[in-house]
Amino acid sequence: MQSTTNEKLSLVAKLGFGIGDIYGGGSLLIIGFYYLYFLTDVLLITPALAGAAFFVSKTWDAVSDPLMGIITDRTKSRFGRRRPYFLAGVILIFFSFFMLWFPVDFEKEMHRFAYVLCAYLVFSTVLTLVMVPYNALSSELTLDYDERTNLTSFRIFFSSVSSLICAVVPMKVVRAFPDVRLGYIVMAISFGLFFALPFLAVFFTTKERKEFQEKTTSLDIYKIFVKPFKTPTFINVLFMYLFAFVAMDVVMAIMIYFMTYYLGRGAETENVLGTLLVLQIIALPIFAKISEKTDKRTGYLLGTFILLGVMFIGFLITPDMPKALIYIFAALAGLGTGGIIIMIYSIFPDLPDIDELYTGERREGVYSGIITFSRKVSSAVAIFGISSAISIAGYKAPVKETVDGVTKMIQQQQNPDFFLILRFVFVCIPSLFILLCIYNAIRFRLTKSSHGELKQVLEIKRSKESNSISENGEQSLKDFLERR
Repeated sequence: MQSTTNEKLSLVAKLGFGIGDIYGGGSLLIIGFYYLYFLTDVLLITPALAGAAFFVSKTWDAVSDPLMGIITDRTKSRFGRRRPYFLAGVILIFFSFFMLWFPVDFEKEMHRFAYVLCAYLVFSTVLTLVMVPYNALSSELTLDYDERTNLTSFRIFFSSVSSLICAVVPMKVVRAFPDVRLGYIVMAISFGLFFALPFLAVFFTTKERKEFQEKTTSLDIYKIFVKPFKTPTFINVLFMYLFAFVAMDVVMAIMIYFMTYYLGRGAETENVLGTLLVLQIIALPIFAKISEKTDKRTGYLLGTFILLGVMFIGFLITPDMPKALIYIFAALAGLGTGGIIIMIYSIFPDLPDIDELYTGERREGVYSGIITFSRKVSSAVAIFGISSAISIAGYKAPVKETVDGVTKMIQQQQNPDFFLILRFVFVCIPSLFILLCIYNAIRFRLTKSSHGELKQVLEIKRSKESNSISENGEQSLKDFLERR
């Protein structure tokens, strides 16, 4: 077995793994930022019905994500447990993303809704097929506490660069064509390839641990669906992740409406989001260093406090305020979200280590399935809540106008109630979820030192030298970790 004292990864392995999150980070950003707008302002589906499409698909995710976790844990092939799905994903990612953005022109709204629901279910299934094994792989590539943070830095770097591109470029592609429908088709083709092709690199540059492939995950329903939720450490991490991304999703999804209708600066939306994402990238090495000097929880808490402070700036943003204020808001938000993202994704690979102590199995896939499902739920709930709020506020959709075969969308004037709810959702809702993040982070107790002790016990167990540690000693460590 590879010694846990020599867990440094090559640059090629880090780059090859990291490039895979171009898909995970970029595709979810495009959907979170632009898809609701695409449904309401291009396909002309009412906001409540558009939000329902996101929400209904989560019923399928509740089954597919944990199921995919079990499948990937039990997969046996000459390529390993995770890598076969990366190769299959190359074709599937492209076609599912193209389906999502194809601007169908059915006369009846319910027919357009049915297509959107079908397309989103297909996209969601492919995302599960690829990202569950991808997330699981990060726990296997290295067992070192700090090296996992370093590996995560590469992943989040590619995710953030992808997010930056996906924030700025898609609408510029769409606007480059006189016909908005043709613009979305070209955008879908371009970004479908952008997301799919990197998984060739992931497949060819990563290598799974042979000793973990020998551990077959049992099909015990209690172990799979109940036991993870009885581990306090996992619950804290899950809430730290879930609440943080709900807060981010709310800001992302509402931003385009806030910029377009409240501030009257819709053309600057991509630039504002770009500012946020540039600072998010700059934050990665800063927080990686903070984690190395202290621990991951400290870095996470610092990110949440920065983001909470930024939300207070959101109260000051009005159409009459200086133009620079929105960019200051975006820059500071990027610094905070960058810290949160790299820290939470660095914490995830440590969770299967705790699980192995109790079950004797490597169930990265199960935990990845739960985490992937949580991410999709957070995004869906955020978008459903926003769509319902703006619908209740009396949102007026644009009017479609076709002249000489060219389709354009003419925006309507919104009422004051719409602006009031827009500002409340933009500032207050994210602030509430950030406070919940802070509460759970304070309760999180898996430190660098306790993880070192855990790693020593697991190394002994894996090498079948269990007589080297007393039962009382092992039980004491279990109790020590459970208290955290």
